[in-house]
Amino acid sequence: MKKTAFCLPILLLAASAAQAQDVPGCPQLPTGTDLIWEHRNTNGSDFCRALRVDGTEAFGVYIANDSPFEPKRGNREEEGRVDGREVQWYRAELVTKPDIEARETLLELDDGRVAHIWLQARSGDQLRKALNLTGQLHFGRDRQVAAGQ
Repeated sequence: MKKTAFCLPILLLAASAAQAQDVPGCPQLPTGTDLIWEHRNTNGSDFCRALRVDGTEAFGVYIANDSPFEPKRGNREEEGRVDGREVQWYRAELVTKPDIEARETLLELDDGRVAHIWLQARSGDQLRKALNLTGQLHFGRDRQVAAGQ
């Protein structure tokens, strides 16, 4: 009987974590991560922050018809892939955090909207991990329909 009482909270926690990854308006998070989405929808746009267990942001995504981010050729850094599509990552300058590596990119979605993706890392290793995670995001057509598009 004690085993059942102990297992139930763990099963409920696992179920809530699995549900937290499936948030309408946000891309699907990579399986096997402990990340959860924090989501806000305003005026037809979706603001999604992938949060770690400790509450810190792993990366963020802003999905809308247009993005305020305008890439500058001189800030080009890594080439990569997000949801199977080629992207160019751009260096971002954080005046208040000079020791942080920051990157951002734009991804055109099938429904005509654009996803602005950004991330911050304290080291080259963290940067590689974050780029790998964002590369595994899935912006499937079914997710865009669920978001009201």
